[in-house]
Amino acid sequence: MPREITAFSNPLVKRVRSLRDKKHRRDEGLFLAEGLRILTEAREAGHLPEYLFFAKGHETHALAAALVAETEAAGGEAIATDADILSKLSGKDNPGAVVGVYRELPTDLARLDRTSAPLWLVAERLRDPGNLGTILRTADAVGAGGLILVDECVDPFSVEAVRASMGALFTIPIARAPWDEFQGWLRSGPGQLVGLALEGAVDYRAPAFAAPVFLLTGNEAQGLPPAYAEACDIRVKIPMLGKADSLNAAVATAVMAYTVLDRIRPLA
Repeated sequence: MPREITAFSNPLVKRVRSLRDKKHRRDEGLFLAEGLRILTEAREAGHLPEYLFFAKGHETHALAAALVAETEAAGGEAIATDADILSKLSGKDNPGAVVGVYRELPTDLARLDRTSAPLWLVAERLRDPGNLGTILRTADAVGAGGLILVDECVDPFSVEAVRASMGALFTIPIARAPWDEFQGWLRSGPGQLVGLALEGAVDYRAPAFAAPVFLLTGNEAQGLPPAYAEACDIRVKIPMLGKADSLNAAVATAVMAYTVLDRIRPLA
């Protein structure tokens, strides 16, 4: 039976709210996700929260009821609360009906099976949580094996990144590694590294791609460091026909992901 919490001073409310801070997420190994759609995606992917806060009165909603029942059956705790508490937890003025506290997902590179998918996405020093979330959604859309975050990227478990992923965080494996570790892992087996770059790059429609392809997108402002671009098997660029000098990093990743996918998969 869910308990009820409506006091801002409640220790659990303070603890959960602190997870909006990266340091506290790392210390506790927990992160926040909010909204019925995202939490339902997580449930369907086999991930249930350790704590589930839901707005009083929403427990009769079919999706919310399923979340409450399965969270409690798995040993988690469901907590009825009000919109003000949910707003405090999520940081949104118009919070969703549910907020979940999840154990951080594994991000070690060695657990990935490169043979499980023909396409993988790789992001280097990505800074914007919205871009990270969008790239995760793209990874899900194209059936990528996972997203590998190289060097110091934005935290994929931040509230903003989780929200932008629209549930893809729970369906797409994520790995984090410094460049040298990623390079060592990549070159230990099959894999074609395709980098989005400008110098020494060919038109994105020209190359022959060979699975598994690891599509590398650089930092939003600086692009790939020269040494990283040199390490790529193929460097590609997307022609700009207007006045803008480049596409948004997440948009460019999506364009390239579908281009690569069209070249390496048989037609249905």
